[in-house]
Amino acid sequence: MPQPPTPHERLRFLADLAQKEARHLALTDARLFAQPFTEARARSLAQDIDLAERADAFVARFGRLQDTLGDKLIPRHLEALGEKTGAAIDNLDKAERLGWVPSTEDWMAMRKLRNQMIHEYIDDPNILANALQSGHEYVATLVQVTNNILKDLEARGWRG
Repeated sequence: MPQPPTPHERLRFLADLAQKEARHLALTDARLFAQPFTEARARSLAQDIDLAERADAFVARFGRLQDTLGDKLIPRHLEALGEKTGAAIDNLDKAERLGWVPSTEDWMAMRKLRNQMIHEYIDDPNILANALQSGHEYVATLVQVTNNILKDLEARGWRG
């Protein structure tokens, strides 16, 4: 019977996953936002299948990376440091103090935006366009958080 992964093996797996997700999000972001995402582009999604698929991929990848970082990697990394983990907001506060996350408040705004992109996707093209454009502005933050955590893991010799 195979052994379950050790905490450090799980941490390395999650770090590799976050790195891959950040790369995929950045690629999709570059393709979707080669031009601003306007209300007119949002209205064209029903007819422009390629654009619709890119928008879907952006929303999915944005949410997936945020989930991987906030719900999995940050708590596992905190545990590896001997920190007690708790509610997401508490973990984010610790991550902010450690310099991994620039702002817990911004992270919560990104979370709200993620939920808005998912739930408002079909109903209102103006809200969707604004949400996607705002999401685009947060991509650099998500990638930077990923890089901050990866650098911290490498500095500790926990990733190689």
